Amino acid sequence: MLWTIFIILLILWLLGLIGGVTLGGFIHLLLVIAAIVVIVRLIQGRSPAGGGSPPA
Repeated sequence: MLWTIFIILLILWLLGLIGGVTLGGFIHLLLVIAAIVVIVRLIQGRSPAGGGSPPA
């Protein structure tokens, strides 16, 4: 789920940069927040996509 949101935000952010949409700054901020969440989850050792085997 988190990876899905991350990819969608990345695509929207790139479209904002290319198209010069006024919401590009807001989308950039959301992308940075999503990237920080992914990094924190990786540092904590959790599966970033929620996939894999469940904890025993």
